Order: sequence, then structure tokens, then C-alpha cells
Amino acid sequence: MNMTVLTYASISLFGVFISAISQVMLKKSAMREHSSALAEYVNPLVIFAYVLFVAATLLSVIAYRGIPLSMGPILDATGYIYVTVFGVAFFHEKLNARRVIALALIILGIVIYSLSV
Repeated sequence: MNMTVLTYASISLFGVFISAISQVMLKKSAMREHSSALAEYVNPLVIFAYVLFVAATLLSVIAYRGIPLSMGPILDATGYIYVTVFGVAFFHEKLNARRVIALALIILGIVIYSLSV
């Protein structure tokens, strides 16, 4: 893998990471009590989360300029890993055997793909 692809792959991974952070922010907001239905959607946490989603989308567009199209979904799959780690860390969710196996398969798929590049 040459340096250009590596740079753009890093941009893509950063965008996926930002997207995972915004998902956590939206869940945090959803867990709170709000004074009205409008306040559920128009509060700083939700607005900033959507700004992060837009930023993640822009990073994805930039990343596709330098990575093969087939690499994009592989890099996007790392989002499942980030979301799981954040769920355990911030929401005290439990990891069961099924989730661990699913994460292992995702990681295995990423490794197999990266060995062929």
C-alpha cells in the first residue's frame, strides 16, 4: 500500500471515528429528559452531533479520492468496533459471546482484506 492510499485511508478512519462519536452524543441526548419535543431535537448536543455527521461525510468524500472503492466498506466496518467500545465505556453495555464473535469476524475480515492489498 503506497503512502497516498495510506493517507486517504487514515482520513476515512478518522471520519468513521467522528461518526461513532456523534452516535454516542445522539444516544446521550436521547437518554435525557427534555422539556418539549422541539427541545429533543434542537439542543447543543444534537446539533453538534449532526455537525460531526456532516464532517464525517465530507471526510469520506475526501478519502474516496485516494482509496480504492472496494476499501471504503472495509474501513467503514471499523465503526462497529468503535461503537461497541463506546457502548461498553459510556453506557456500561455488556459484551456477550455473540457480540465478541461478531467483532472478531469484522476484525478478521479487515485483516484478510488488508493482506491482499
